[in-house]
Amino acid sequence: MSFSAALTGLAANQQKLAVIGNNLANINTVAFKASDVRFGDLLSQTSASSGNNPAQVGIGVTTGTITSTFTQGGIDSTGVNTHVAIQGNGFFIVGAETQSYTRAGDFAFNAEGQLVNSDGFPVLGYTQINAVTGDVITTGQPQPIVVSPGTLRQPVATNLIKTVVNLDSGAQVGDVFASPVRLYDSLGATHTATVTYTKNGNGAWAYAITLPGEDVAGGAAGAQVQVAAGNLAFDAQGNLVQVNGAALADVVVALPAWANGAAGGNLTWDLVNDAGVGTINGFRAPSSTASTMRNGSPAGTLTNVTINRYGEIEASFGGEAVVVGQLAMVTVNNPQGLVKVGGNLYVLTEAAGEPNIGVAGEGGRGTLTGSALERSNIDIAREFTQMILAQRGYQANSKSITVADELFMDAINLKR
Repeated sequence: MSFSAALTGLAANQQKLAVIGNNLANINTVAFKASDVRFGDLLSQTSASSGNNPAQVGIGVTTGTITSTFTQGGIDSTGVNTHVAIQGNGFFIVGAETQSYTRAGDFAFNAEGQLVNSDGFPVLGYTQINAVTGDVITTGQPQPIVVSPGTLRQPVATNLIKTVVNLDSGAQVGDVFASPVRLYDSLGATHTATVTYTKNGNGAWAYAITLPGEDVAGGAAGAQVQVAAGNLAFDAQGNLVQVNGAALADVVVALPAWANGAAGGNLTWDLVNDAGVGTINGFRAPSSTASTMRNGSPAGTLTNVTINRYGEIEASFGGEAVVVGQLAMVTVNNPQGLVKVGGNLYVLTEAAGEPNIGVAGEGGRGTLTGSALERSNIDIAREFTQMILAQRGYQANSKSITVADELFMDAINLKR
């Protein structure tokens, strides 16, 4: 029994040395996660005892578990726009028919404009864009991301504007404040609309939206063509409470045909934020425009692609950044239940639990760092310490075999 117990010790410590060697071999592997070995004792033999407690003799050791340690690795800046590192929980999804998970974000575009990992597997995400808001639609199953470099992107006409404005409650009746907003037509040409606010009384302002006459079909050069007008009302706290004499609501403006042949269309002026609060205030402060947002974009050739902290893929067309897709991410309840299949990839098992697919920064998924890669989480000092312990364990079990052999030899010599 002493031989067999020592042999199990040799095997277990040899297994631990193999795991440590693999960890050290991958010290510079992108996003590699160290493996850790845990031992467990084998069934003990129980014999009769003259005391109250049983007399038990163990028969060796076994390798209990070998699990990956998913602690955060360091972040290295690479300067490559398509590289991305995860900070926090989660994995990227790669593969088409057979999906795998990875934390290695060393991505690049192949000859067809498809975003792939270092082994050529497609990176999955969302590429459908909401035509009104310009946001990525992140429902449904993620698909391979294709952003063909060098392609000419069609222009997108502006149909939504948002403004954050303060109209000075201390202004005199008849005072005017103007705020310009740039628009794109269906051909990609730019036009400047002007929103003019005129104070009518306490908490009461009129607005008018005009376009340059030379930009509008049938308009006169040097004149302004009015396309919308109405009234805004504010309460005693300076909050917008009425638009055109009714409850808070967006204003829909009918744009005329343009002089360059571009078609007109409806333009929505978004006056209510997601919390149901008006984006125009009437506080006692100088009238000013804090921010202006509009959708739409000109025609342009894709010249640059970057990935932001939420995994949004931003492409530059004609000098303007446009979101063209978003990386998908996944989390599982038990990451240790994933199985390594090589190439920095993991596959799902029942032990890992159901996958939770979404985007970065939501649902417990980490955020991303663009133009960077996650380093391996190998702690070289710890690995060398564990190597020494495993080596000493191996030597001790070897000595146990030597001693057991000597005892057997002594027993044999007694018979002689």
